[in-house]
Amino acid sequence: MERKSWDEYFLDIATEVGSRSTCPRLHVGCVIVKDKHILSTGYNGSIHGHDHCEDIGCLINDQGRCIRTLHSELNAVLHADRSLLKGATAYVTHEPCENCAKTIAQSGISKIVYRHAYPNKYNEYFLKNVEVVHLPKEEVSK
Repeated sequence: MERKSWDEYFLDIATEVGSRSTCPRLHVGCVIVKDKHILSTGYNGSIHGHDHCEDIGCLINDQGRCIRTLHSELNAVLHADRSLLKGATAYVTHEPCENCAKTIAQSGISKIVYRHAYPNKYNEYFLKNVEVVHLPKEEVSK
């Protein structure tokens, strides 16, 4: 059996982290890694002490997005030691939205590896200095 690549390994961990998400619309997980060491993790979840979507329902804005939760990438950056983020890689289950893309770029993270496309026409503006890798899960044939 062949060992997983580091990218696959950390994306699988991001998927597990995303299983803690409290918004039923999309379970997203993020793992921030530097030198093969996990610095921080985050998932879609409500503000500490606030109600969760899974308990009282989603709060949908005019664009059809749930805004009750903080996104996984933002939570991972908020919970990290900011001095360690420069040059780190964010492994995310889904392509970042424009706000998370700005957060990642501002934090000093230099690479994003994501599994599921979530197309966003604005990311080209915000991630111009960040390496972005789409690594979809390979289908295993039986």
